[in-house]
Amino acid sequence: MIADTAGWLALIATCIAAIMTASNLGPRVTGWGFVIFTFGAAAWIVVGVATGQTQLLYSNIFLAVVDLFGIWRWLGRRAKISDTVSAEEARSVEEDGETLFSAAILDGLPVLSQTGVVVAHAVDALVACRGGRIDYLVIRVGGVGGLGETLHRLAWSRIVVADHEIRTDLDTAAVATLPVADAR
Repeated sequence: MIADTAGWLALIATCIAAIMTASNLGPRVTGWGFVIFTFGAAAWIVVGVATGQTQLLYSNIFLAVVDLFGIWRWLGRRAKISDTVSAEEARSVEEDGETLFSAAILDGLPVLSQTGVVVAHAVDALVACRGGRIDYLVIRVGGVGGLGETLHRLAWSRIVVADHEIRTDLDTAAVATLPVADAR
């Protein structure tokens, strides 16, 4: 009875935690995913002890240690970094000068045309080694789940970033004609 209940709790916790960490929704969600993973590992440990499955027991003791590292990394270290970056972004709004944003937010942001139509999604930004100027965004167009998508280079001069949005003066047809970024 205990092993059966623990097995169901372990399964549910492990599935929820896997979705939370794989979604990459920020350090806090990922960190809490590791907390839930830890509960799942503890439940799997109970199943291992109750059923005499030593491989299950030892593998989940190891995974619980890894989960504790994940909690420290994502709820401790990464959350502190995220909070600091958010505070610096807010400070830039209050001070004279240009409003700043974290380049880390670019990954996955939709790229909107002037009419508000999503024409692509940002993947990364490439920064010049000398001077630190962002040269262009790598954007993804089309496809589903990474299959059939095309990566393009979108010049930084063609976009405006504001309020966690990326806007471009290009429409869908113009984006399709941008230079292709490839792995060679």
